[in-house]
Amino acid sequence: MFPLPELPYAYDALSPTMSERTLHFHHDKHHAAYVKKTNELLQRAGQDAPALEDVIRRAKESREAKLFNNAAQAWNHALFWNCMTPEHQSPAGELASAIDKAFGGRPGFERYFVEEGAAHFGSGWVWLAADEGGALSIFPTHDADDTVARGGLTPLLVCDLWEHAYYLDYQNDRKAFLEAWLSKLANWRFAQAQFDAARSRRQSWRFPAAREMAAT
Repeated sequence: MFPLPELPYAYDALSPTMSERTLHFHHDKHHAAYVKKTNELLQRAGQDAPALEDVIRRAKESREAKLFNNAAQAWNHALFWNCMTPEHQSPAGELASAIDKAFGGRPGFERYFVEEGAAHFGSGWVWLAADEGGALSIFPTHDADDTVARGGLTPLLVCDLWEHAYYLDYQNDRKAFLEAWLSKLANWRFAQAQFDAARSRRQSWRFPAAREMAAT
């Protein structure tokens, strides 16, 4: 059984950019539902899955849409929580240099990231990712699609574009949400660790491993 990862900060830690109400609703309802459904689908199929990343890849290859959607959303949300921090940060060092090279500086990066996310039609995610050589790219994905089944890409930051991520705080103004998220909540220390892992081909962040549930 895969666990529901706890938030790496208090529910009110990201306020007012992301409210306590939104985090309770988003984590305790939406994320929990994806984890629960993934576990149910795996149990029903009698599948052994110690790593959620393996579940996502296998479901993608076998076109098991329901399992892929729930497993990928469980993974995406857990990554999303780690991509935020209540401590204001800026990219530094080699990651800052890579941003300068790819986007002409931080303003260019922020403009492109916000534009890609705001213009995305429907639900999904917007990603900052690095390839194995350290080259950066920004792209959106639809619905539950993510980087797990895309070989050679390591996510550095991801922002949720589904309305449940921002509607309580920003109504339908996704652009305002993205601007505030990027300037006040983006976890650049986490992005740096992911960037270092990509370039050294070390293991990047992974979802918590499945565990046996205690008998009741």
